[in-house]
Amino acid sequence: MASDGPKITCLGQVVILAFILGCIGAAGYLFYTRYAGNSQRLPTPVPGATPSASAFSNGSLDSATRVEIGIAYGTEKKRWLENAVQQFAQTSEGKNIKVALIPKGSLEGAQAILAGDQTINVWSPASSLYKDIFVQEWGLKHDGKNPIRREESLALTPMVFVFWGERYAAFIAKYKEVSFATIAQALQEKGGWDAIAGKPEWGLFKFGHTHPNKSNSGLATLTLMAYEYQKKDRGLTLKDILDPGFQNWMNNTESAVSGLSDSTGNMMRDMVLRGPSSYDALFVYENVAIDYLKNAEGRWGELRIAYPKRNIWNDNPYYIVDAPWSTPEQKKASEAFLDFLLSEQIQKQSLDHGLRPGNPQVPVKFPESPLVKFQQYGLQIDIGATCEPPKSEVINNLLAGWQRSQGSR
Repeated sequence: MASDGPKITCLGQVVILAFILGCIGAAGYLFYTRYAGNSQRLPTPVPGATPSASAFSNGSLDSATRVEIGIAYGTEKKRWLENAVQQFAQTSEGKNIKVALIPKGSLEGAQAILAGDQTINVWSPASSLYKDIFVQEWGLKHDGKNPIRREESLALTPMVFVFWGERYAAFIAKYKEVSFATIAQALQEKGGWDAIAGKPEWGLFKFGHTHPNKSNSGLATLTLMAYEYQKKDRGLTLKDILDPGFQNWMNNTESAVSGLSDSTGNMMRDMVLRGPSSYDALFVYENVAIDYLKNAEGRWGELRIAYPKRNIWNDNPYYIVDAPWSTPEQKKASEAFLDFLLSEQIQKQSLDHGLRPGNPQVPVKFPESPLVKFQQYGLQIDIGATCEPPKSEVINNLLAGWQRSQGSR
């Protein structure tokens, strides 16, 4: 009987087992690096940390990232902006951006940013009237830096007088035109509407505008009063503001003004809600008056709109604030929402709320435009002479002179 072949020793068995285990390990490593290692994994979040710039790809947010931005805005744009925010949230980019609208008077918003309100990443006042002052005051606090990263005009709207229709007819019969001069005369009538139109039941003539130190429309009111008094359209100077005749006339007029709301939109709402018992007339943005035309008619009757002799364009700027508390993600998200607001679709919707679109490709003169459709209320496309915004020192002194005359108001 033949003998068996050579047998494997114990040491040989150990070597073979080690080789087999090594092959299994190598195969596992290759599988992991080829498949599992290539899958995208999110880092463990750190409490209180903000998303990194890598969360953006070509200016858009990663699907796993959500950014919130705060926009301090004048309430004259409330309805349009609220609708735009809802539509933006349905877009691929907007679904990862939460837009928090913070209603504030235009000047109030600037003052909040200067005070360090970290909830605000964008300031969208009604006009650029207060811009130079804002930039100067920011520079004093931040080594001369410019606080504005990007700015665009969203829409235009002029200023208008808005009356209850019956009051307007009586006013025109007495004074022939609506101007700051005739408004001042009516406010000084001791007999009120009895002296104006033989209507004692209407009480005193009640005229309102917003607070000039808090709301842009109030500041625009004082500015246009000064331009009208000095009979000029541009180049308002400190000498014009300090003119004793103007100071005396402005102070007498302003002492009889009602209301001084912080918000143009809220003031217009109060007029429509409470009727002629609250105001006979207001000085507001054209778009705010348009927004409430039909609401007023169903409650207290028709409104009537009149344009001042000299007007001013409120350009509704959108300022992306280059503040230290705004992250790169918030700045990019703010730009994304701005681009959405400037799109043709959303600009057309601004016209539905009485604003004149900032996008020049969107027309304003066609049958369904509110500027055409509501001409019977006094609306007009051509607003006549317009005034340039005064320099910052002129505005500062205009506000200071008004505040001094008003005491604690």
